[in-house]
Amino acid sequence: MPISTIQVNQLKRASTVDDVLPVIVERWSPRAFSPREVSASDLAKVFEAARWAPSSSNEQPWSYLVGLRDSPTFNKIVSTLVEFNQAWAPKAPVLLLGLARTRFARSGKPNEYALYDLGAATGFLILQATALGIATHQMGGFDHNAARRVLEIPEEFALGSVMALGYQDEPSTLPNEKLIETETSPRSRKALSEFVFTSWGEPALLR
Repeated sequence: MPISTIQVNQLKRASTVDDVLPVIVERWSPRAFSPREVSASDLAKVFEAARWAPSSSNEQPWSYLVGLRDSPTFNKIVSTLVEFNQAWAPKAPVLLLGLARTRFARSGKPNEYALYDLGAATGFLILQATALGIATHQMGGFDHNAARRVLEIPEEFALGSVMALGYQDEPSTLPNEKLIETETSPRSRKALSEFVFTSWGEPALLR
């Protein structure tokens, strides 16, 4: 019997301690997207959230290329995706490509934290999307050189991830069993003791 979106969201819900923000608990990365469009006002809200992310020297080095379904930008992004991602991502109504300017605008000096700051902005964007009931899925599986070429991205911008953004659909709408199996499998994360240390390799005692 096919699993519903409600059931899969319950399955994917993070198992964590009390008082973690609900949007963090609920956020996950589906691949089954509905063709339902995302409104311009909701897109503005997710980018407004990204706008208020912290950054080194308040540089705000991030930019996003936004492709709405059937637009030239959307089709160009799709053309750069690896075959695995082309099997599902084009169904999403919005595809984004995150970029980071790698030199400070004021001095021209290298900004070693540009991609870090793009990640922070994208994290804010994703959590705002979750709060609005909008699903997101980031992808590293795309041809960076092709993306730079077809989207005419200047050399001083580093490429982050491509993101599918839209509304979740039933897992059964995915094109093959492998994707359906991944969509309906439980999630797991490392324990805090594996990445939070008081000295290198020494787990911090947090509980």
